[in-house]
Amino acid sequence: MALTTLLLCAFSLALLSYGQPEALENHNSSDLLSTCNKIAAAISGSSKVFFPPASEYLFDIEHFSSSSTEASACSVEPGSAEDVGEILRILGSSRTPFAVKGGGHSMNPGFSSTQGVQITMSRFNKTKVNSASGTVDVGAGLTWDQVFATLESTGVNVVGGRIPGIGVAGLTLGGGYSFLSSQYGLTLDNVAGYELVLPNGTVTTVTSEDDDLWFGLRGGLNNFGIVTKFIFKSYSQGNVWGGIRFYSDNQLDAIKEALFKYQQKNDTRAKVDVSLSYSSGQLLCAVLFFYDAPTPSGVYDDFLDIPAIKGNVSTTSFFDFFQSLGPQGTSDNHRVFEDTASVIQYSPAVFDAFVDQINIWGRRLQALDENVALALVLEPFDKDIFSHGTASAYPPDRSHAIFPSSLTFEWSNASLDDTMAFALRNISNSIRAAALADGQDVSHAALYPNYALFGTPLEDMYGGNVERLRKIKAAIDPEDVMGLAGGWKF
Repeated sequence: MALTTLLLCAFSLALLSYGQPEALENHNSSDLLSTCNKIAAAISGSSKVFFPPASEYLFDIEHFSSSSTEASACSVEPGSAEDVGEILRILGSSRTPFAVKGGGHSMNPGFSSTQGVQITMSRFNKTKVNSASGTVDVGAGLTWDQVFATLESTGVNVVGGRIPGIGVAGLTLGGGYSFLSSQYGLTLDNVAGYELVLPNGTVTTVTSEDDDLWFGLRGGLNNFGIVTKFIFKSYSQGNVWGGIRFYSDNQLDAIKEALFKYQQKNDTRAKVDVSLSYSSGQLLCAVLFFYDAPTPSGVYDDFLDIPAIKGNVSTTSFFDFFQSLGPQGTSDNHRVFEDTASVIQYSPAVFDAFVDQINIWGRRLQALDENVALALVLEPFDKDIFSHGTASAYPPDRSHAIFPSSLTFEWSNASLDDTMAFALRNISNSIRAAALADGQDVSHAALYPNYALFGTPLEDMYGGNVERLRKIKAAIDPEDVMGLAGGWKF
């Protein structure tokens, strides 16, 4: 069988293993237009429906990756939780496919985009500090850089994203690995409450008193309704130390040794990400440093002793540090897929596997598309990262830490989509095999839902929690309204 045929078969089988929204073949353009008009008539003046080619519509459907952007029949920007309820009731009764977009950073096609009705949460854009309760209210349409900008002058912070442009909602509902996670846990471990619109349109507040919904919302993504507001625990925040240094590939052995030593130091204020990138036939390494204090404790000395090509680390405010990581807007005309590989430790053998894989696939894929770029990011955290929270949809096992490596491809030729997905899965499987060979017990290590490529089996992300999550979903959403939206479906 030809390689192309093999790739297409693998890709088609993968698509069958995640929940797709109801087929659009059941809805002609007049049906969709009718639904859009019903929504426009039902919502209040705080909300608005847009149609192509309005600039607001184009903003609403736009995603970071062009491969995740779809032309919907219309877009709607709800301005109140009550209007979200009206919208869900109309979509449910008409069985109209829809999508919910927060920051628009999902790399999986159809997860937050649709050819039906695009709901864009951009009007839920308020951040409010509650000093008395030690919490911060955050609207579900915000990105983390917007949140951190508001908090900059308050002296408090929340456990949020690591890249500018990432949406609050997607990161939080899928887990959330933060610069502060080694100290305080995942982002979902630091939620004190949710304002949630249930699939039947009812607006409610969910706290730890609501056993099943509390469990499901923490890692279960968009299966239980639409969250309009998050209430986060807040922490005191002063100046931090950090930045990025870039290294040539002849320093990889030194980086490997420094990374291994770093993982033995267990300083919860420290965070390092090691990124291997392949582009234009060249392999480079970038190390991102973060320390939650004005001066690091010496935890980075092994890295800083390695000569760098360029880069800078310094003491600055948390927001200025975050902004220095660069804008993450849309990726013009470029397609992006992401997958993940979970490890327990970035041992020398596992590090070598990452290097081998990026070299192998970088050369192969660049021969097909000269614009291809690969990035494999090694993301160590404290070994007790999961001890800061209670049982949740993700992670299914909190007994020991797993580290969610990010594997990302960017390219321009749409005909190579299947090939890129195939290659990503191969890298993920190879990293897992290397970790197993290294003696790491990752045979059932959960994959991070926010990184996982479409087609990943639910059990690989949620383990033994899948059955409970399906029961919660059935009880909360008996009409399967949220099944009309894409994403991981229970």
